[in-house]
Amino acid sequence: MAATARTIVALLGGFLVFFASAVNVSGNMVFPVNHKFKGPGKQVSLGAWKEHDARRHRRLLAGADSAVDLQLGGNGHPSEAGLYIAKIGLGSPSKDFHVQVDTGSDVLWVNCAECSNCPTKNNLGFKLTMYDAKSSSTSSKVTCDQEFCTSSFNGKLPDCKADMLCNYSISYGDGSTTSGYYVKDNIQLDKVNGNHQTTSTYGTVVFGCGAKQSGNLGKSPGAVDGILGFGQANASVISQLSSSGKVKKQFAHCLDNVKGGGIWAIGEVVEPKVKNTTPLIPNLPHYTVTVKSVEVGGDVVDFPTDLFGLFEDRNGVVIDSGTTLAYLSPEFYEPFMKKIYARQSGLKKHTVDEQFTCFEYSRNVDDGFPVVKFNFKNSAVLTAYPHDYLFQLKASDDVWCSGWQTNSMKSKDGKSMTILGDLVLSNKLVLYDIENQAIGWTDYNCTSSIKLKDEKSGQVYSVGAHNLSSASGPMIGRIQCMPLIRTYDWDEQQSAYYPGIGFYSI
Repeated sequence: MAATARTIVALLGGFLVFFASAVNVSGNMVFPVNHKFKGPGKQVSLGAWKEHDARRHRRLLAGADSAVDLQLGGNGHPSEAGLYIAKIGLGSPSKDFHVQVDTGSDVLWVNCAECSNCPTKNNLGFKLTMYDAKSSSTSSKVTCDQEFCTSSFNGKLPDCKADMLCNYSISYGDGSTTSGYYVKDNIQLDKVNGNHQTTSTYGTVVFGCGAKQSGNLGKSPGAVDGILGFGQANASVISQLSSSGKVKKQFAHCLDNVKGGGIWAIGEVVEPKVKNTTPLIPNLPHYTVTVKSVEVGGDVVDFPTDLFGLFEDRNGVVIDSGTTLAYLSPEFYEPFMKKIYARQSGLKKHTVDEQFTCFEYSRNVDDGFPVVKFNFKNSAVLTAYPHDYLFQLKASDDVWCSGWQTNSMKSKDGKSMTILGDLVLSNKLVLYDIENQAIGWTDYNCTSSIKLKDEKSGQVYSVGAHNLSSASGPMIGRIQCMPLIRTYDWDEQQSAYYPGIGFYSI
C-alpha cells in the first residue's frame, strides 16, 4: 500500500488536532435522538436521498466503560427521507440541540449565535437553536496554544498568538462548508441506570462552534443544529469520552426503517450475540472492511481485484449509517444489476428524478427478486433482502424503485468507492468495536430491546427502541439533501488522523 492512502468522505483543510478532554461521567448514558425527516404525511423526493447521502458521509459518536442509549427517531427508507437525529444538551444551563448522528464523520459541531448565515428554521418539526458561549457559565474557548491544538504538531503552532482561537473548516462534496472555532463546554448525557431507565449526567467535551455555513448547510429546509460524528478520530465525542476512561470505544445501532426510530447505544452489547465480526482495514478514517465475494440469488458476481476502490491490495467497502442508499463501483454495478433483474426480463423500467430505476410490480418482491449477500473476512455475511433494497414510491401503488446506485464519486487516485448505507444496514443490530478494530451485525427486530453491560458495576441493563420524531411531533416538508462526501488525507504512519486545524481571530 502506498505511503499515503487518500480516501473520499472527508474534511478539506489542513490539520486539526483533537485531544481528548476529561469527561465527568460514569455508568450508562443515553442521547435522545430524533430522525431528521420522519413524520406523518411527510414526502421527500427520491433525489433528496442522494443529496442527503453525500452530506451524511461525515459524522459520528461512540464509547463505553459504561453504556449509552441514544433515543432514535425517524426512518431510513428512501421514500420517506429518513435521517437520524440526536437531541443533546450543551452548556450551563443546558440547552437542547438537534444534531445529525453519523458514523461517517467525527466532529461534533453546532451553529453558534454569531453565525452570519446559519439557518433559522426548518420543516422538521423542531425549532433550531444557536449555541451562545456567553450564556453558558461552563464554556471556554480553545486557543491555539492549548494541547488540543498543539499535540500533533509537537509544540506551539507557527503564527499562534495570544488569545487566537483554534479554528475548524469543513468542506463537503457538494460545495457546502462549515467553519468556526472550537469550544469546551458541558454536554448533557442520559446515563442508563436500570432497565429502560436513565438519569441525566454531564461531561466536558470539545466541539465546533459554527460561525459560517454555505451551500445546503445554510439554507436547506432539512437543516438541523449541527452534526454529531461517530467516527474513530481523536476528535469524536466517543474518543474524548473513552480517553477519560469513562466509556469503552464500542457502540451499536439498530435502525428501523419500517416503523421508524430504533436503537443507538454506546457500550458493550451482551444480547443479542453477534456470531461473526470482520476486522476493520487499519489506518483508514472510515469503518472499512474487506469483501471477499458478493452473491446475488446464490450466484457469485465476479469483480476484478480492488474493484471496490480506495485500496491497492484490498477490496474495501465502507460501512456508513450516515448514507441512505448503497453505492457500487461503476464496473461492478452493471453485472450486479443484471443478476438482480435476471428473473424479471419483462419489466418495463423507467427513470425517476433522473437517477432512480423504477418499475411496476404487483406481486411480492421477496418472491420475485434475489437475496443479496456480501461475504466478508471471518465468515461475516451482510444480507440484503428484496424488501430492503427495493422501495415503493407510495404505499398505495405498485411502483417500486431500486436503492442500488452507481457511485460516480472517486478518490484522488481515480478509484471509485463502494458504500453500504441504511439500505442494507436497517433492521440489523450493527456493532462497532473500535477498541478491537472489528465490526459485526445480525438481523434483529429494531423495535425490541438489547442488553448492555455497565463495566463499572457489572450490571446488565435493557435498552429499548425509541422514535423521538413521532414523540416530538410531525416532521413535514420536502427535503433536498445532497450527499456530502468529505475527503481525508491519511498518512499510514500516523496513529490518528485530524481534519484541518487553523486559527480564528476575534
